[in-house]
Amino acid sequence: MIEWLPLLMFAAVFAFILAGYAVAPTLAGVALFFALIGILAGLFNPTDLGFIPIRVFGVMSNTVLIALPLFILMGVTLERTNIANNLLRALSSLMAGSPGGLAIAVVFVGALMAASTGIVGATVVTLGLLALPVMLKQHYQAGFATGTIAATGTLGQIIPPSIALVLLGDVLSNAYQQSQLASGVFNPKTVSVEDLFIGSLLPGLLLVGLYVAYIFGRSHLDPSVAPRAERRDADLNQREIVVSLLPPILLIVAVLGSILFGYATPTEAAGVGACGALLLAASQRALSFSTLKEICRTTLTTTAMVFFILIGASVFSLVFRGFGGDELVSGWFTQIEHAPWLAVGIVMLVIFLLGFVLDFVEITYIVVPIVGPGLLAMGIDPVWLGVLIALNLQTSFLTPPFGFALFYLRGVTPPSVETIQMYKGVVPFIALQLIMIGILALFPALATWLPSL
Repeated sequence: MIEWLPLLMFAAVFAFILAGYAVAPTLAGVALFFALIGILAGLFNPTDLGFIPIRVFGVMSNTVLIALPLFILMGVTLERTNIANNLLRALSSLMAGSPGGLAIAVVFVGALMAASTGIVGATVVTLGLLALPVMLKQHYQAGFATGTIAATGTLGQIIPPSIALVLLGDVLSNAYQQSQLASGVFNPKTVSVEDLFIGSLLPGLLLVGLYVAYIFGRSHLDPSVAPRAERRDADLNQREIVVSLLPPILLIVAVLGSILFGYATPTEAAGVGACGALLLAASQRALSFSTLKEICRTTLTTTAMVFFILIGASVFSLVFRGFGGDELVSGWFTQIEHAPWLAVGIVMLVIFLLGFVLDFVEITYIVVPIVGPGLLAMGIDPVWLGVLIALNLQTSFLTPPFGFALFYLRGVTPPSVETIQMYKGVVPFIALQLIMIGILALFPALATWLPSL
């Protein structure tokens, strides 16, 4: 019976989440309920619950996770300024003469926002408020416009500084150490968040290129989807374009450059980014006391939500292991240890399907700690695996019914745009993300080459 309890735990968690219960208390509550049943049945050691305070303290004192509230602060601060608005106006004026020019400008602005905020929700809402009314006014097809904005907003998942990469770096670091210790390596090296940041750069840029190529090709084959906008020479103010591009680029250089060239850890670079965003907001006279108060409140609530889920997931994984769930999963991988590609394919399929109903934070802290050690024990490169999972988690923001990018965008989309149009509009971009996963699977050097330097 005990071998079925870990699977029943998973089933119970998914059932409660689908029923509408909050994720963090569901994870902890289900775990403690099953632990109580196990104790009464003599199947669970009650002293294992004594490790819960240690695990909670480990989560809250993790120096890597200090980067989370700082990156969130940076993203929320930029969301409250006119940086994205100025960027969009400048780039759209440059590309106004070609079909799909505004959509391509949206992709470039979204990529810059992803590299300077790392927060999907902030990017989607900002682009939805700024770009969608203009795109609809220029007679863009509603599904094409909303699909472009929703997919562009998800670039914050793969382009550093991504919160998803920070979380994955923490989880994969522990999983990699476990796999090495299990192999008899008692002085294990580890994979860092810096490695994932650097490894995700080329795949992230290539995905931006795929988006642009698709928009360019489709708008030229069918101009009615994304009509050509009239070019107005008055819009092409070189000084305005430079002034609009310079602040976010400087912030990106400060954050990513300090990491790439080894001057700062991601946590230190997050501090640089947060301070830089506040200085940019102050320089644009957009940092009033009420604005700063709202920035701090949003940062606090978002950070608390993430850490609450981490604590719940930590309790869940403790009870899961207490029932021998890790040995069960390890046994499955042992049966296919001669076929690591099959193991990776199965895990990627499971993560993709879970993305229809779960958020990336939940998948990261429920699934990855369980399957990670088994995959890494097969000799799979942890950086490649981390970037591959990050790309896969990116699709979870677009896959209905619980695609969070679609929820964010629906909140700022006029009633004239139907939800079914939004769902149809993201399908080509989901396909592009899956194509990018396939390219990275065939060419792992896209993720491993830069970190090796």
